[in-house]
Amino acid sequence: MFGNIGPSELLLIGMVLFLLFGGKKLPELTRGLIDSIRQFRTAFKEGASDSETKK
Repeated sequence: MFGNIGPSELLLIGMVLFLLFGGKKLPELTRGLIDSIRQFRTAFKEGASDSETKK
């Protein structure tokens, strides 16, 4: 799906995000996204281990 995204496309996406949210909000949004991904992974792992113990 995202296999064809190269460095120039990532740079363009970063510039658009910077223009939309500004320099102050971008690090906060990034931290929030990373925290959400970590919580999702933790919940997924807990759910997977619970389903394995129920078998």
